[in-house]
Amino acid sequence: MNEPAALDWELLRRFPLPHHPDDGDKEDRGRALVVAGSRELPGAALLAGVAALRAGAGKLQIATAESVAAAIGVAVPEARVIPHAETVQGCIAEDAVEPLLKWAAGAQAVVIGCGLQQGPPLDALIDALLGCGIEVPLVLDAAVLGSLAQRAEALRAWTGGAVVLPHAGEMAKLLGCGKEQVTADPLAAARQAAEMLGAVTVLKGEYSHVVAPDGRAFRYKGGGVGLATSGSGDTLAGIVGGLCARGADPLTAALWGVYLHGEAGRRLTIEVGRVGFLAREIIDLIPMLMEGRA
Repeated sequence: MNEPAALDWELLRRFPLPHHPDDGDKEDRGRALVVAGSRELPGAALLAGVAALRAGAGKLQIATAESVAAAIGVAVPEARVIPHAETVQGCIAEDAVEPLLKWAAGAQAVVIGCGLQQGPPLDALIDALLGCGIEVPLVLDAAVLGSLAQRAEALRAWTGGAVVLPHAGEMAKLLGCGKEQVTADPLAAARQAAEMLGAVTVLKGEYSHVVAPDGRAFRYKGGGVGLATSGSGDTLAGIVGGLCARGADPLTAALWGVYLHGEAGRRLTIEVGRVGFLAREIIDLIPMLMEGRA
């Protein structure tokens, strides 16, 4: 099987982002719905949401647990914050499913998983979302990844396109194998997941691999060990979701997202240090990097 193509600036020229003229409106750049955050992890909603805006989404909606919604609204004044009911364990409540589907129907991209709590109510939301018939890109991360294997057929049938963003441990659970098997051949694992789910698959790691359902594969050589920090994955999910909201197809959004996220890490390694920079510091570099001004 062919070696993956190098994911660099030259390759991205073949995958241009949507152009937005100077007289364009925020509606032209789409609405990103970020379903994220919980009582224990409210910051995940903030990181993913702000990252979506920094990637150029015109409007941001954050659906988060009602116990933290006000705080998120103050922290992200650019967002419309949608509080949803939660269980005593901090998971999305079942009676939140229908309202969230209505918000998803009005979005141009949906990011779901960052900072959510696993459990049957979240599974019910994923089942309802995959069965509701809307056609928007899905960016699936964190808490939702562990339940995708049994929903592979429904995800393959999803016509809006999807991106999944596992690290090695999440990939091992998704494929039902050991983590060491994933790390021994990450490209093979990413290919298997992309084929199984019919989704663009990003396997995060020292070298990140991006594989499309049609078998095209790409490898990014890495932005440094400092990117392995709390909240970093949330920022990547938000970047990819913001690009999808603007109109990028899932593969283009994934390639740009991985590159922008990694290059931000590379720059912070120089400006701050090899380790110790924060996930929130990644976000502000994204607009400049998109313009090639790194």
